[in-house]
Amino acid sequence: MIIEPIAVTDAITTIHEAHQMFGLQPTQDASFFSEWQLSLPELSEVEKLALDRLRDRYLYYAADGSISEGTVNTVMISPLLELLGFFDLPFKVRSEAFVRLTIPIDDENEKILRGRIDSLIVQNQLWVIVVEAKHFGFSVLQALPQTLAYMMANPDPTNPCFGMITTGEDYLFVKVDRERRLPERESQTQATPSTYGQSYKFTLLSDETNNLHRVARVLKRLGGTIG
Repeated sequence: MIIEPIAVTDAITTIHEAHQMFGLQPTQDASFFSEWQLSLPELSEVEKLALDRLRDRYLYYAADGSISEGTVNTVMISPLLELLGFFDLPFKVRSEAFVRLTIPIDDENEKILRGRIDSLIVQNQLWVIVVEAKHFGFSVLQALPQTLAYMMANPDPTNPCFGMITTGEDYLFVKVDRERRLPERESQTQATPSTYGQSYKFTLLSDETNNLHRVARVLKRLGGTIG
């Protein structure tokens, strides 16, 4: 039976739908996603100054009251990824990366989802970080179901996948592990749902420090997870 592909944004609009469709479960275990908190690399003074300029740039554009997704990508995300070296060896950035997911419905039918990732960072064809940008005034949590779907499209289920959702002002990191290991005492024949965890939301305007520094350190840390 031929089924017309459905856009991810139409098929999955709530976190509950993402849980059901992909067999996902959230975890409150802090050790599951420690990469956004522990062993964060330091930044050079040059990097700190550049990040301060990016913050000031965002505030300059935000003063107009509206920033589109395209503008967020142009004035914030691309410069941030370039500053941290994600455009260069051993990484490559794929913009508007097309993804296609096949979801079994029953023994004879399946649902096909399609979408485009704003920015996908790969290393030797392995997915490192999925970046999803949203417009001014959008809640990063609203984009979590869509981002989880994109992360589940990772062709390599053996390595965890990381994601970053941002409006330019707010930043949320996500980790998905599709092959979570069961404790030895549990049956290895038992089906194990894919697990995900998320960071705190980093906001540029939350305090006197530039939270973009912390975001950059987390990105550097995630970039070192595959080697």
